[in-house]
Amino acid sequence: MRSIAMRGWHRTASAAPLDGQPPVLFVAAKPVTACKIMNKRRRLTPEQSRASALEAARALLIETGPQAVTLKAVSARIGRTHANLLHHFGSASGLQKALAEHLARTVCETIREAVHASRAGLGSPREVVDLAFDAFDREGAGALTSWMLLTGNEDALDPIISTIHDLLDELAPDEPPQHIAERRLQRDTLSLVLLALGDALIGAALAKSLGLPRDAARDRATAMLELSFAEHQPG
Repeated sequence: MRSIAMRGWHRTASAAPLDGQPPVLFVAAKPVTACKIMNKRRRLTPEQSRASALEAARALLIETGPQAVTLKAVSARIGRTHANLLHHFGSASGLQKALAEHLARTVCETIREAVHASRAGLGSPREVVDLAFDAFDREGAGALTSWMLLTGNEDALDPIISTIHDLLDELAPDEPPQHIAERRLQRDTLSLVLLALGDALIGAALAKSLGLPRDAARDRATAMLELSFAEHQPG
């Protein structure tokens, strides 16, 4: 027997004629490949689709900068349609605002764990400072915030402020009564966020012009938290 493949179908001919008749050809009922390889897009839940888009937006933010965080760029990266992202975010501004909230929640969750560890003697104030500064600098939150403000998105800071407020509400019950009265936790958080945001935007140039080490702002923030944490310890 010999096989002939033609246009995706399998044809089989007998090896020799039967009773002087020409070879009998048989056409298989199925293509050569038993299972077609279908390049179907994996179906995602709305939550998974939104999370995938935000992770792609975060990667673009870090790699290229806030100006690259567009619906077109994100949809191309994750293999979704522009209409799909419009459904989830409404506009490029909505996408950027959602990304700011996503970054804030991720950062605050990490800072929350670091604060609890520091108070339990398992970490250090410098770790909390580095997490906050890195979020605004290396993770792009500072650049994203300034870009959104410059492009007219005046409520750009709302998701960040809201998430930080939630973090403070969770940490506040652990504060000594005198600290609660003085709103010390809120003051420390205000100073830390302002230092981290300012450092992300102009820290390198300002430190250089003043003849200070690049980490000067981090050192100041660390000293502030060390004093606050020391006063928090009982006894």
